[in-house]
Amino acid sequence: MVVLAASLVSKSGKVLLSRQYVEMSRIRIEGLLAAFPKLVGMGKQHTYIETENVRYVYQPIESLFLLLVTTKQSNILEDLGTLTMLSKLVPEYSMSLDEEGIGRAAFELTFAFDEVISLGHKESVTVAQVKQYCEMESHEEKLHKLVMQSKINDTKDVMKRKANEIDKSKIEKNKPGFSSISSMGSGRLESGFNDLSISSGGGGGFGSGSGFGMISDVEPINTKPKDRSRSSVTAPPKSSGMKLGKSGKNQMMESLKAEGVDIIEDVKPTSQSRTAAPPPTDPFTLTVEEKLNVALRRDGGLSSFDMQGTLSLQILNQEDGFVQVQIETGGNPEILFKTHPNINRDMFNNENILGLKRPDQPFPTGQGGDGVGLLRWRMQRADESMVPLTINCWPSVSGNETFVSIEYEASSMFDLTNVIISVPLPALRDAPSVRQCDGDWRYDSRNSVLEWSILLIDNSNRSGSMEFVVPPVDSSVFFPISVQFAATSTYSGLKVTGMIPLRGDSGATPRFVQRTQLIAQNYQVV
Repeated sequence: MVVLAASLVSKSGKVLLSRQYVEMSRIRIEGLLAAFPKLVGMGKQHTYIETENVRYVYQPIESLFLLLVTTKQSNILEDLGTLTMLSKLVPEYSMSLDEEGIGRAAFELTFAFDEVISLGHKESVTVAQVKQYCEMESHEEKLHKLVMQSKINDTKDVMKRKANEIDKSKIEKNKPGFSSISSMGSGRLESGFNDLSISSGGGGGFGSGSGFGMISDVEPINTKPKDRSRSSVTAPPKSSGMKLGKSGKNQMMESLKAEGVDIIEDVKPTSQSRTAAPPPTDPFTLTVEEKLNVALRRDGGLSSFDMQGTLSLQILNQEDGFVQVQIETGGNPEILFKTHPNINRDMFNNENILGLKRPDQPFPTGQGGDGVGLLRWRMQRADESMVPLTINCWPSVSGNETFVSIEYEASSMFDLTNVIISVPLPALRDAPSVRQCDGDWRYDSRNSVLEWSILLIDNSNRSGSMEFVVPPVDSSVFFPISVQFAATSTYSGLKVTGMIPLRGDSGATPRFVQRTQLIAQNYQVV
């Protein structure tokens, strides 16, 4: 088989791209291509035309013709195989199959054609191999970028640490008596109310031991989480140049990145990893948090639904602990509330006030952990209409490819932020071909997971979809699908309306701040 030329021609006869694989004059190839539109008949089913000297093998692609000019002695079956391979490459490199799109991608298409045809003969390659050959990745360039990124990350760490130290020094200057009061009285006050603080072995308590309480993810939107999990570093000297192996951790991360593994060093807002929260600046900080554990069936319906919520309190100064908390609940009859054993339950049931059974004792500050747990609640009875987000996954095998269409539908009850939909994939050599995506996507090659992320879901995008293509596999490979998200509204609708002081000026209402968050702890489509 000898391919003389591979060309892209408009249906009006205009030559958009032509690559010759044997030595021929420009006048001859222009004459052969100019004669082709006159030979194409309308309504005919065959895809080749023979003349006295050459054979035209062609395939329509929207408003274009993909054309091979071959000798009459070539194998027609091999010609069709070559044409099929080229037809798969054209949409990969051209965003639009028109004259403008082909013009923008002319060089990329030429290089791709050269990988398929060499000296007029077809090479045994796949679409994925052609794309890999054309990328021409440089190991030295990757290494240089990794070193530069490592330096940037180290500088960011130093900047965050310095900013945190400055914030702490400002707080200590503004609160001169806070440090001495805490150091002198913390042991006596906390030990006197150890029943309010929850140890890791208490199965029925509140706070950090039961997984409830305030976390750093409920910071105000303009506050970034401070990542303190990294080892302490110093700013690199200006004249040191590029250095490898600055620390054992950087060496491991660079080696993983060199193998093509994506490393995310910043803490995700919806992850369950806990980072150290900045010191509180308000007299009282109350945190309302609800965690969802949901299992949705892949064919529709709800398999399980469990929502657990908690209200926790942090106090800046121990002497301000003689207070009571006035709250309002949303009145949902399916939600059952439980108070801590040291909270006056009758007062809560009758007046919606959370106070200690012994009002002569203060609340502990709760600054050593996630706060002091005051109230918790749970809801297990729900139908599919009450879940914040539903996911539909439709895999279908067609030939040598599996087309996967995923769509989400969000409830109007919640505005969701930092949504990440993780779809497991079979072990792939290259990233899947994403044809359409409402939002952003990232392929985690180490875990074979495709992550679809949407920054915000509100009334403007209550539904969305993503389509991608992988090699033929069983549909069960794409499950279970895991979902992460956060919201600033809750099922309970619980609000703190005020703080009631028990000592001092009873007429003045103490200043407080409330943080509310709903997070997906274990949200899956199985």
